[in-house]
Amino acid sequence: MKKVRVGLYGINGHQIHNQMVNHDKAYVTAISMIDKDKLPKELINEEVIFYEDFDSLINAENVDVVSICAPKRIDQKNLAIKAMLSGKHVYSEKPCAYTESDLDEILEVSRKTGKLFHEMAGSVFDEPFISVTEIIKSGRIGEVVQVFAQKSYPYKTSAGRPQDDITDGGLIRWIAIHAARFVEHTTGLKMKEIYAMETKHGNPVKDGNLKMAASMMFSLENNAVGCIVSNYLNMNNFPTWGNEHLRVWGTNGFVEITDGLTKTRLVTPDYDGPVEIKHKSIDYFDFFIDEILYKKPMPLTLEEELHPLRMVIRAQKSAVEVE
Repeated sequence: MKKVRVGLYGINGHQIHNQMVNHDKAYVTAISMIDKDKLPKELINEEVIFYEDFDSLINAENVDVVSICAPKRIDQKNLAIKAMLSGKHVYSEKPCAYTESDLDEILEVSRKTGKLFHEMAGSVFDEPFISVTEIIKSGRIGEVVQVFAQKSYPYKTSAGRPQDDITDGGLIRWIAIHAARFVEHTTGLKMKEIYAMETKHGNPVKDGNLKMAASMMFSLENNAVGCIVSNYLNMNNFPTWGNEHLRVWGTNGFVEITDGLTKTRLVTPDYDGPVEIKHKSIDYFDFFIDEILYKKPMPLTLEEELHPLRMVIRAQKSAVEVE
C-alpha cells in the first residue's frame, strides 16, 4: 500500500513526530530543525534524512507533505507558501497566519498550486467533543443561545514563556484559538463579531510584554452570544496541561465539558448526568492523510477549519490592553 512521505520542520509547538511512530499510512522521511534526542527512537532509521534548512527539506524528492512547527511562529505563513510553491502539501501548527490578508494569501496559493493546506485544527475530533457535538447538532438542548469556552496553559515551563508574539503568536492567536474552535466546531455556528480585552497583569517578568489573560465577547450567526477566556494561569499540579472548559446553553438545556476534558454533564428537562462517550478520538492528521491518498473529503471544509483563526485574528486586532 502506498504511504505518504512526511517531512518534519521544527518542534516549536505540537509537532506530529509521536503520531508518526508505526503509522499505517504515512512515515517520516525528512527532518529539519529538530534535535535527534527530542524524537522517538522508533522514528529514526536509515531512510530518514536530516536536512540543514527548510529549503533543502522542501526541495527533497522524498517528501509529499511538510509538517511545519517553525522556531518562530511568525514565519509559518511564508514557510507554508514556499512549501506549496515547491510542490508539497502543508500541515501547519497554529497560528498559520497573523493577519487576515496572510491567511487569504495561503488559501490562494493552495488553490493555484493544487497543493493541500491544513492547520492542526482537530481538537473537536477528540472525545468528549465528538459526543458533545452530536448532542448539540441533534437538537437535544434546543437552539444554541449562549456559549462559554476556556483554554488555559500553565505559565511555568522548562523554557519559560516568550515575552513577545513572534515566537508563538501571542496569547489570543496561540491559546484562545483552541476555545474559538470549541465554539464553532461543536455548535456548527460561525462567529459574526468578536471583541477582546487583554492584560499583562500577573506576568512574573518585570516589564515583560507577555499578555497573561484575555477575555473575548462574540456573537454567532444565529444571534446567540458568548465569551472566551484564555490565560497562562493553569496550575502545574492540575491533572491536565491544558485546562479546557466548554458550556453550551440552549433553549432546552445545556451541555458542558470541564476539568481539562475529564468531566461532562448534560442537563435537559428529563436528564441530568454525564454525556455518553460513544466514539474513539481521531487524529486530524489522519483525515489529511486520507485526503492525500484517496481524495476523501475532510470532516471540515477549509473555510470551517480556518474561520476560528480568522475570528481570533480580528479579536487580536481589536484587543484593548488593560493598564
